[in-house]
Amino acid sequence: MAASVSMRIGCVFCGIMSFVSLPAYAQDESPQHPRALRSDIRVEHYMEVAEESIRLVLDPSTGDMYYNTVGGDIYRIIEQGKDEKLFSVEDHGIPRLQGMAFHGSDLFLSGNIEANAGLGSKGIVMRGTPGPSGTRSWSTLAVTLEHGAAQTTFNHGFNGIIVDPKGGHLYVNSGARTDHGEVQHNNGNYPGQRDVPTTAVILKLPLDGRDIVLTHDEKQMEPYTFVRGVRNVYDMASAPGGELFGVSNSSDYDHPEDMFWLREDHHYGFPWIMGGGRNPQQDPAWHPDPDADPLLPRTAHAYMAGYFRNDPDFPRMPEDLVITHSVQNIGPDANYFRDSETGTILKGDRIGKAIGTFSPHRSPLGLVFDRDSVLAEDFRGDGFVLGYTSMRGGMSRPFGGAEFGDQEGEDLMHVELFYSDAIDNYIARVMRIVDNFDRPTDALMIGRDIYVINHSRSGPGHIWKVVMPAD
Repeated sequence: MAASVSMRIGCVFCGIMSFVSLPAYAQDESPQHPRALRSDIRVEHYMEVAEESIRLVLDPSTGDMYYNTVGGDIYRIIEQGKDEKLFSVEDHGIPRLQGMAFHGSDLFLSGNIEANAGLGSKGIVMRGTPGPSGTRSWSTLAVTLEHGAAQTTFNHGFNGIIVDPKGGHLYVNSGARTDHGEVQHNNGNYPGQRDVPTTAVILKLPLDGRDIVLTHDEKQMEPYTFVRGVRNVYDMASAPGGELFGVSNSSDYDHPEDMFWLREDHHYGFPWIMGGGRNPQQDPAWHPDPDADPLLPRTAHAYMAGYFRNDPDFPRMPEDLVITHSVQNIGPDANYFRDSETGTILKGDRIGKAIGTFSPHRSPLGLVFDRDSVLAEDFRGDGFVLGYTSMRGGMSRPFGGAEFGDQEGEDLMHVELFYSDAIDNYIARVMRIVDNFDRPTDALMIGRDIYVINHSRSGPGHIWKVVMPAD
């Protein structure tokens, strides 16, 4: 198979820490300022945005940037520092809005709506067609049947959405409704329900579709299912050669986080495999014990809530299932992992081990590519991905501290990909290039600039402009 993603084999550059000048904020209004880790990268504050902002997209028909909040508000950026709210949940009807994409002048939204008086949930995709004076008429492209709204943080729902660069289809991620494939019955209202055919998949929906109902019948779902076995591919992006990649977070177990080369009809392992590691829950005799299992964090929500448990009815992996593994990260960054025997945190490149793909609990988001190959040679045609989580504390078991230095999380990473015939997959060289973001959730690349929107721990969010080097 020919490889059209970057095939450079040159040595990794040396990162040089450089601090950019802070903009002139009043002291109590100054946001946490990201810092470039190379002298030829510049970070500028672009603007303040609404609270709980999560997505940033480009309208190719006008060149305008749009962003949305998870509560359903949609804003257009008029100019740097100035935006206007165009739509809210009252317009499009999605109270948990997690994805946006343009195709021509049509705006597609993906998210989730309540069912059964809030006990259940449905995934939905809406189309907004331009009307007079900036209005849009909204219609349903597709909606799922109801499934249980799990009593956890793991009811991921519809989120990432991207238009097939070849045209004709939308790809929509429908994340797992579980942490690791366990029963989530929502106080007995959905007895025995684990994941269903409309969750833990990426859907392939026709751009001209209308009122498609996605059911829990595997046969009915076949024409609309692009790939299976993905826990939560919150972001997808197309590389310069047309390959589709996605980044996914793993469960509360200490598995690495995945980056996948997404190919139709492939299965990526969930719930049996995550981050290249085996889910112990599938062993009928397994009992969760953090003292005996170094990869089971005692402070993980799924452990404390009892979702890790002895589960002899956990579905067996089909013997004939062919699993496509994640992209292998050879470092030098985001490649920490925990040894399954000793619990020691190791760094892959220091011991000659690749991991699939990023350090556990990093929550990779905001995947973009230099699709037009406009950047300097070091970055030309390559990918970039955000790490949402601060690894210095707060997650299941902190990866930060003196052992690693504070070198993980809330950052922008450069991902250089190499195709390997031997594994029919990609290998990644990963290097952190900007850090000190505040919960970054999405990225948008326009020319040489990468715009990063952050969710923020409190108060308004912000958009930062990362100016990349170009020849």
